[in-house]
Amino acid sequence: MSLQPHIRLDSPMTGARYALLPGDPQRVDRVARFLDDPEPLGQNREFRALRGWYQGTEILVLSTGIGGPSTAIAVEELRQIGVKTLIRIGSCGALQDNLALGDVIIANGAVTDDGTSRTYAPAGYPACADPQLTWTLMQQAAQMRIPATCGLVRSHDSFYTDREAALDAEWSARGILGADMESAPLMVVGALRGLRTASLLNVVVAHNGCLDSSINDYVQQETLCQKGEERQIALALRAIHSDSQQGVQ
Repeated sequence: MSLQPHIRLDSPMTGARYALLPGDPQRVDRVARFLDDPEPLGQNREFRALRGWYQGTEILVLSTGIGGPSTAIAVEELRQIGVKTLIRIGSCGALQDNLALGDVIIANGAVTDDGTSRTYAPAGYPACADPQLTWTLMQQAAQMRIPATCGLVRSHDSFYTDREAALDAEWSARGILGADMESAPLMVVGALRGLRTASLLNVVVAHNGCLDSSINDYVQQETLCQKGEERQIALALRAIHSDSQQGVQ
């Protein structure tokens, strides 16, 4: 395949069938610590890439930046170079009081409150993660004793609308676990393109009023969020290894 115009990758650069998709380019470097023989593949715009191996399986790590449009571009171009399975390792704000900083949400579906998903498909089109991949993540989380909750999230396009508090309250009342900006477009574009997708979200903002005084200290909050990030990376890699052992890519 030819060099992709935005992610600046092509098939000769990597034969990976699995990809981890953080939003933040800086997180790519932190994922590298979990991989054998990590090799940077460059950066263009928000798309920073590296490849490495986890227990013998080649894995591509590519940041997607913020929001649906850049996520969709990454998914489309990764498909062009042969990637089949994509796991988002992102962050979110909690919409339920029982979720603490550093907890991991395994999103099995997402509300499509973003423009990208609705550009690709009508509003009624479901944004769903691959069920087998989701089940593998749940199994591995249980084995690793990671505090993880599986359920629905909401993907949106801005943190700064005039209705943010009302929107959070509305979706919280409907049982939505958390809010991010990329899970729904990942799932919608992935499904339309025949790809397997999943989303792991690290809780970095607690729901209104649920912060205990013991974690109001900024440094302690940072520590909890960092632990959550490490958990989600380790969980994604363990799930990929389990998946690869089953011969499903």
